Amino acid sequence: MSYPNPNPYGPPPGQQPQQPQYGYPQQPQPPSPYGPYPGGGGMSGMQAPYPTVMPGGVKAARVLLFVLSGLNLIGLVLAVMGLGDVSKASHEATLDTAADNVTAMNIGKGVLIAAIVLIVIFSVVAITLALQFANGGSGVRTGTIVFGVANIMLSLFTFPIGLVHTILGILVLVFVSKDDGNAWFSRPRY
Repeated sequence: MSYPNPNPYGPPPGQQPQQPQYGYPQQPQPPSPYGPYPGGGGMSGMQAPYPTVMPGGVKAARVLLFVLSGLNLIGLVLAVMGLGDVSKASHEATLDTAADNVTAMNIGKGVLIAAIVLIVIFSVVAITLALQFANGGSGVRTGTIVFGVANIMLSLFTFPIGLVHTILGILVLVFVSKDDGNAWFSRPRY
């Protein structure tokens, strides 16, 4: 009487195992029209559909937002110093009772106060948006695009001085609007 194969782990070395052929031969599966499963299913070699690390363009836009807020803070210091000078000159002009000078000084104060308020608003918005890049969604991307356009439009009014703001605003707009920026801000967050 013969016993089955004494090697329970497979055929002896050098022999090919014989597979019984049942049914139809295996056919290749057509690709799914819906794309790969987002979890990957443990298959190696498949790329994740969403980035897991912040792309370089998005990082650059974030850094540029911090640079813009730093430049705004420098402008804020200069505007407050200018407001102090205009206020001091206004007090000295009231002693001369030149009504036209006093009116011009008051208009200058109003313009500087409006500039200070705009600088503070733009600085706060730039810092807030830059801090939200790591976990923000499409609202952060939309807010950054709106901020970039508003920054460009406002800097065109102060063109020779605002040229740096114009260039940085355009770069922020381009980096956030690219495809890798869209993929970063539209990724699922758990």
